[in-house]
Amino acid sequence: MYPDYLVAPMRKELTDVGFEDLNSPEEVENALSHDGSVLVVVNSVCGCAASNARPAAKVAIQNEKRPDKIVTVFAGVAKEAVEKARSYMQPYPPSSPAMALFKDGKLVHMIERHNIEGKPAQMIADNLVAAFDEYC
Repeated sequence: MYPDYLVAPMRKELTDVGFEDLNSPEEVENALSHDGSVLVVVNSVCGCAASNARPAAKVAIQNEKRPDKIVTVFAGVAKEAVEKARSYMQPYPPSSPAMALFKDGKLVHMIERHNIEGKPAQMIADNLVAAFDEYC
């Protein structure tokens, strides 16, 4: 588990732009049982989260069509919440960072770490925007 002082600025990067930080399995379940569209960002302390994933998520949610709900769980911090979120992301293996779009409780789009690492943030944002345009 990472100490709060270390992850607070990384968490704040997403919560400052409207992401709801989920810290329990119940909060994850409530968010994903929501009708409509939900974007889940699995946040991480790694460099690709800082330089690629979080910036991409922040850009993508500025799109005219965007999810009804945007939420985040933090890998290495909210262990049980992350495990619950990942259970909804199967058959994809655990990945941090990751981004998953749900429509009416069903996974419709997934971006795994290997789709994030080494990719420009704008390319990842464009990927999300295309999914938002299709499902939101």
